[in-house]
Amino acid sequence: MSVRGIRGAITVTVNEEAPILRATRELLETMVTQNSILPEDVASVFVTMSPDLNATFPAKAIRTLPGWAAVPLMCSTEVDVPGSLARCIRLMVLVNTDRESTAIQHVYLGEARRLRPDLAEDSGG
Repeated sequence: MSVRGIRGAITVTVNEEAPILRATRELLETMVTQNSILPEDVASVFVTMSPDLNATFPAKAIRTLPGWAAVPLMCSTEVDVPGSLARCIRLMVLVNTDRESTAIQHVYLGEARRLRPDLAEDSGG
């Protein structure tokens, strides 16, 4: 078994708590579904938001999901690079798995598809 990183990103239209929490849940739930993740197999989740988002901690959405309360979560601000994608939430889920790295499905939803168009085709949404 190896620890594999599963990447994901999604955007929101406004810097408000409800949309940030809703988008975080949508992103994580899509990542979980596409990669058959069980919370007990997750080593940790790193969450970043672009600097223009600060209305809430996105980890709050993850903690409310059944089975995720004990998963270590860390929130941070993404590097403020001029011209980077605005209002973006990113997740890096580190999961213990027998899957090969090529079998991991990374998820890019909404405007975040621009970040990795090579991977977004398979992301759905």
